[in-house]
Amino acid sequence: MMRVPVKTESCDKPMSGIDASVAALIDHTLLRPEATAADIRALCAEARTYGFASVCVNPYWVPLAVGELTGSAVKICTVVGFPLGASATAAKVCETEIAVRAGAQEIDMVLNAGELRADHREAVQQDIQAVVDAAHRGGAIVKVILETALLNDDQKVAACELAKAAGAEFVKTSTGFGPGGATTHDVALMRRVVGPQIGVKASGGIRTLDDLRAMAAAGASRIGASSSVKIIQATAV
Repeated sequence: MMRVPVKTESCDKPMSGIDASVAALIDHTLLRPEATAADIRALCAEARTYGFASVCVNPYWVPLAVGELTGSAVKICTVVGFPLGASATAAKVCETEIAVRAGAQEIDMVLNAGELRADHREAVQQDIQAVVDAAHRGGAIVKVILETALLNDDQKVAACELAKAAGAEFVKTSTGFGPGGATTHDVALMRRVVGPQIGVKASGGIRTLDDLRAMAAAGASRIGASSSVKIIQATAV
């Protein structure tokens, strides 16, 4: 595993003049396979500057992000079984354990859409449950990515019910690598199913402040975006 120097700065204060409540909704995301260490450092610096909820990076970059964000309130989020969700459950658990040991505080896992579409609900719940258990042992939370563009509404409802039953803290719309991203219809549906007890994360195609506000109005409590800086700068007074 890559080793990085740990920084010891005191907690940063987010930039003034922006809407901190909007920044607090955003997982500042960089999951492109070609991202470099310099890109990840820049992502972390932006997250410090604007006070985003988290940075969301691929597992390889978790140690670097931890080093860059030590002393900050910004959390470290990573992805598991990404982007297809068809990894073996044991592989997802292993990914989760490694990420949590490296310092990840939030795990965005992709459920097995094929098993869900086949209505093999027990297999889907067991897959989620295994990741949830591994994350919780390390003090991390779990967001379950449905990849809603692959599912009909009945399957989305089932996915939300299974994620909730497995103890996940969030359900999430999309990977950003699938055939479609977040829609207000899907966010509203997911919120109706899970109720107020757990979070709903909208991700995929959210590029403007108006997009973010529409998702929040539909029921999203977290937003995954790579256009985070553009979005938050639009709130500046």
